[in-house]
Amino acid sequence: QVQLVESGGGLVQAGDSLRLSCAASGSTFSTSSIGWFRRAPGQEREFVAAAAWGGSTTSYADSVKGRFTVSRDNAKNTAYLQMTNLRPDDTAVYYCAASRTGLSRKLLDYRYWGQGTQVTVSS
Repeated sequence: QVQLVESGGGLVQAGDSLRLSCAASGSTFSTSSIGWFRRAPGQEREFVAAAAWGGSTTSYADSVKGRFTVSRDNAKNTAYLQMTNLRPDDTAVYYCAASRTGLSRKLLDYRYWGQGTQVTVSS
């Protein structure tokens, strides 16, 4: 079992940066893939980025490629989403999630979810 808690969200201006953290408890974090998803107002939850258990294999949505970086520190049971050059359309609640089925972009492959952290980008 894995419990996840996101932090680091906030209100920023377009072009600013933020780093989200995802603190995990549970013995299986280091062998789980970690995904970041977001849900904008009135929209479905969508994939943002993911890192496999070792951290070297990653995947990104086209909309964030080159601006966001996913990483993880298994010794600290923490994953990160570094977001740069933020845009107003990045405004959403951001969620981290853990999967035991390997690196995936699909919501249904992630069994454990955090409560989300709000990111608001003003123009």
